[in-house]
Amino acid sequence: MTEHFSRTVRGSGPGLLLAHGGGGGVEANFGPILDGLARTRTAVGVDYPGSGATPRATGPLSLDELADELVRAGVDSGLEEFAVLGYSLGTAVAVRAATRHPERVTALVLTAGFARPDNRMRLACATWAGLLDGDRVLLARFLTLVATGRTRLASLTPEELEESVAALAAFVPPGTPEQVALVERVDTTAELASIRVPTLVVAATEDTLAPPELSRQLADGIPGAELVEIRCGHLVGAEAPDEWLRAIEEFLAK
Repeated sequence: MTEHFSRTVRGSGPGLLLAHGGGGGVEANFGPILDGLARTRTAVGVDYPGSGATPRATGPLSLDELADELVRAGVDSGLEEFAVLGYSLGTAVAVRAATRHPERVTALVLTAGFARPDNRMRLACATWAGLLDGDRVLLARFLTLVATGRTRLASLTPEELEESVAALAAFVPPGTPEQVALVERVDTTAELASIRVPTLVVAATEDTLAPPELSRQLADGIPGAELVEIRCGHLVGAEAPDEWLRAIEEFLAK
């Protein structure tokens, strides 16, 4: 267990909790759309152990713990109920928050997510974990390859590509090993049918880390869920922030 999760609280209005991805953080994953979200809502996020200012965990992470800490941050911020926006691993955190705290969660937005990893994703996570103790540039090249959409990759000059790799190599949160290990263990499949709140699933059609088929499975498993597809890779916030923000805002405004 980690005693303190660092928090981000922005804006005012109806509550929106932010659940980030493995090896990421609130600012890293939601930064490009955070100002937009905060214009009409109180956006509250927590950094998982080993991300942001949250101390690294001393043992394996628990999906229950991440979901409970996120909900606690919302309540501590004065929110009685809230929608939850999950990205990647954060989609599983959002689903778990909805099933553990149904009296507080009013809607879900699940982006580039999964109920459980498929074999492609398991291989990617195993490679990611194996590269963490080695050459960080090699790790960044691998993550760029699997997390960046082909359209975005094709648009980069060789110089821009190297700059992107260097920036990613410099950003590896200390808690990445535990977070990636949790990604490999996630399975919320049995919980999907019990979700009774409006849900939007956002699939990234060029995502090879969490393939769009996994998002479609989420949408199929949650009663009444809507599905929106965006042409980009796993890094939705970096590649398609305007489309992502528009999809979120239109759904939550209903």
